[in-house]
Amino acid sequence: MRNRKIESHNIHIDSDYIEWITELKQRYRSAQVKAVIKVNAEKLQFNWLLGRDLVRKKAEERWGSGVVEQLSLDMQRDFPDADGFSVSNLWFMKKWYCFYTQKEAVQKLQRPVAELESEKLQQPVREFEKTKLHQVGAEMPAFFAGVPWGHHIAIITKCKSVDEALFYIKKTVEQGMSRAALINCIKADLYSHQGKIANNFTEKLPDLQSKLVQDVLKENYDFGFATVGHEIYDEAELEEALTKNVTDLLLEMGTGFAFIGRQKEVLVGGRSRKIDLMFYHIRLRCFVACELKAKPFEPEFVGKLNFYVNAVDELLKAPEDNPTIGLLICSNMDSTDVQWSFRGLGTPMGIATYNNIRIKDALPSKELLEERMRLLQKEMHTTKRLIRKKGE
Repeated sequence: MRNRKIESHNIHIDSDYIEWITELKQRYRSAQVKAVIKVNAEKLQFNWLLGRDLVRKKAEERWGSGVVEQLSLDMQRDFPDADGFSVSNLWFMKKWYCFYTQKEAVQKLQRPVAELESEKLQQPVREFEKTKLHQVGAEMPAFFAGVPWGHHIAIITKCKSVDEALFYIKKTVEQGMSRAALINCIKADLYSHQGKIANNFTEKLPDLQSKLVQDVLKENYDFGFATVGHEIYDEAELEEALTKNVTDLLLEMGTGFAFIGRQKEVLVGGRSRKIDLMFYHIRLRCFVACELKAKPFEPEFVGKLNFYVNAVDELLKAPEDNPTIGLLICSNMDSTDVQWSFRGLGTPMGIATYNNIRIKDALPSKELLEERMRLLQKEMHTTKRLIRKKGE
């Protein structure tokens, strides 16, 4: 039967219809997402159980060291169009199962749900908590279903502990991170650095917002993607080096940061003021005013950033935005200086450090090389002449 063109006729479209069709579209998109998640969950459950079988059946002892290779051939022979049955992938299934079923891991997976901050994780974890200790391993933890298989492989191969692995699972579920973004977070050791930034957020922000901000900001930023000309450089050169690589800068700042601009101008009292770097964080729903200092922390830095945060709140912040966050990034700091600087401060602010700035190779100019060559030739000529005289 040939498809026939459907045309609109004999219909009166009003606001109720538009509202209904909009709801239907949203409902369908939601159903699509749920279908993808369900398919992912089924595949992950299969991988979990296959890994469990390899362990519990003691497959290598029972059928020989080549059993995984044989299993791969048998599965690919019957399911040629399916992916995921490579030898390496089967070994990953076993490693995945083993990683989370060691005694320490089981205890961590069964922690009270109150210890997990993410709303998205709490319900599936509650369901998992009902599982008795001896049953763990029979079924995959329910909240693992929100993380793609490739992400799971990256986590178990790069994380050193179960706590670290669960931290990145939580981040992936909360922020919908791509695998590349996840790997960048692990390389940057977000687990060690996040939540430890020197700050006054607990005093200046509501509890939930304070926790979210501390989860987003780091205590140290790796600026290894940026190159400056000399070992001694100023803020302007550092700022230029960072903004030449905005994509790398945003990757290092973390998921959710949107770059608004460099030297963002605000007019206060008829005078132009410029903020080094301005961001908006989508998840936090707030501006982040960032000041860079190519030197160790000084208390006066806080006063300037405090002024900028207040200016952004007054001039740029919309009613639906959360309070602006101030972020000062400097080369080094003393914790006592920082804590004393926070006293009496009215705005939420964090102080972080940076490292790994690259110094451009200082090669001599062409003219300098030519001059050195002339001097070298002159020196060699003089040496030969002296040798000849000595021989006479």
